[in-house]
Amino acid sequence: MARDSMTRGPNVVHPEKPSAVGSRNSLNRDNRNEYEESKLLIDEEVDKVLNHIHAKLPPEVLEKLDVMGSVKSKLHNYYNQNFQNMYNRYLTTMEDELSKKVRDLVDKEEYRSLNRYTPREVAEILDKIGGIDKFNTGEIEKSIVNIYGHLQGHIQRGMYDLENETNSILRQKTDVGAFVRGENAYAIAKCSFKNNFYKPKTVMDVKLAINILDTELISPIYHYQVPVESIIKDIISKHVHELIDTEITELNNTLIDEGKEELTDIETMFEKIKALDNYVDDDPNNEQSKRYQFIAKRFMDRIVGLGAEIDPDDYDPLNVRENIKKIIDDENIRNRGFNSAVNQLTAVLDTSKMGYQHIENHKNARQCVLREYEDTDVNALPDERYAITLAYFDEEQIRAMRNAYDLQFQELNSEIMKVVNVVEVMYNDFKKNRNVQDYDDIAKHYLSKEPVKKGGWFSREVEEEVEPEAPKIWNEVVFIAPKSTDMDDTDKTNLFIVDELRKRVIRVRSQLNKIFGNQHPKDRVIVENRLHFLELKFEEFEAEVNPYHILPGVLLELNITTVKRKKTTMLSMANVLNEFLYSISKGFHDTAFAEFSRRRSTVREDLAQTFESAG
Repeated sequence: MARDSMTRGPNVVHPEKPSAVGSRNSLNRDNRNEYEESKLLIDEEVDKVLNHIHAKLPPEVLEKLDVMGSVKSKLHNYYNQNFQNMYNRYLTTMEDELSKKVRDLVDKEEYRSLNRYTPREVAEILDKIGGIDKFNTGEIEKSIVNIYGHLQGHIQRGMYDLENETNSILRQKTDVGAFVRGENAYAIAKCSFKNNFYKPKTVMDVKLAINILDTELISPIYHYQVPVESIIKDIISKHVHELIDTEITELNNTLIDEGKEELTDIETMFEKIKALDNYVDDDPNNEQSKRYQFIAKRFMDRIVGLGAEIDPDDYDPLNVRENIKKIIDDENIRNRGFNSAVNQLTAVLDTSKMGYQHIENHKNARQCVLREYEDTDVNALPDERYAITLAYFDEEQIRAMRNAYDLQFQELNSEIMKVVNVVEVMYNDFKKNRNVQDYDDIAKHYLSKEPVKKGGWFSREVEEEVEPEAPKIWNEVVFIAPKSTDMDDTDKTNLFIVDELRKRVIRVRSQLNKIFGNQHPKDRVIVENRLHFLELKFEEFEAEVNPYHILPGVLLELNITTVKRKKTTMLSMANVLNEFLYSISKGFHDTAFAEFSRRRSTVREDLAQTFESAG
């Protein structure tokens, strides 16, 4: 019996059994006679051939041929043996495959309707009583989806922690690579490791700055003071570019259907520029301008200068501008981006067991400060601690920061050079009082004499011929810096000036040792204290993020103090940063790869791969 049931299965191979693979017969034929059907087709083809023979052969040849006898039987047998078998088996196979697909489709739909947590009868009764509006299971389904989503998130976070911990143990990383790896490494604006000032042998300070640009944020961030007009224009601009992308996609699909090549990256860019003419216009005063096809000019005129707040004395809930502002506020477009970033950061810190005792969320300024401990006195804080500053900066703020950076750098440079000049004067007095000579004194002594003329002493004629000595350009502290270019002005690093200041501080200390030796009079103590103070402030200033190196967007500054042999806070913060960046940033992507959709190489004529004669 088992053998018979197996031979009746849907995957049996047999030439005659109905609905078997390769069978001439099918259960879907409904008692149709395939032999009679094929006979009609065969007879038609045979008659066509015979008619063709009658039309083409001359009468004397036809008299010698038994056309209706032997030729017809031979043709009939030929077609019967080939055409009938191929035709019937093709139909049978197609019918069987269709029936199997229909059967699988029905089974799938039945399983889908049965795959519920309530019996089918109960669901039908509820639907008949009140319908989907009253007996809605959507909320329960969403809850179950959220439960599974959170479970998957916890499992995934645990796997990330395990992976990061394993990699850290295997690599023993104590450099920049210990924090951000992979696709987010480009976001690092600055990272420096140095020994702690108070405990240099056992404690290490880490300064990390991450810059996430506006174009890379998943949810855009706006300042609290940004006008409603700017928000609406940004939304319309985004919608316009989405429409243009849709047009380009449809154009590529049309080219693909016609068997042509897709648009290249350059062609795509030009097509987008040409498509802009359908949506934007440079005439803001014309009501018929294309820029007003999404929102009328009268509405845009009402909200000019409208900010985040309206004076209560001027507030009228029936005005146009108040209602437009209400729509924007209800959508929460202004606060969505920064609030999401703060929520993500605090949530990651909580789930990563990185607690914080102090938080200041400056919502209007788009800045959030988190510290593990409320105290800021480094002498009273433990050796394992961190502080995070999350802020959003626009172009105007960055320009102001750059101006302040230049002023502060000039002041530090001026004060350090003042100390250098003071010590230089003290060194000259020391040489004069102690009758000490160095190379400058010897050079000044000998070069002040008159040059010797050939064959005799100096003469006035020779003195008039001697060219004056060129002014000294090299300061003998650092090499001559290259001339500043336009690029250097927009990306100031001041590396040559910083290098010169560091070497001048070392030189000042050497001169003080030459002047005073082991003695510490009042003048030396005052100068060294001043030099020490300026050196600390300069190091602190150098540790800050250079505003010339960042662009508008989110800036995350992280200060960590950790024990060198433990590195507990540093390793835990690495997991926090990777998950935070994954949650708020789209990351960098190459447009050429991101827009890659399909290739037409398989339909090219030169790659047809057919066996043909070359001629």
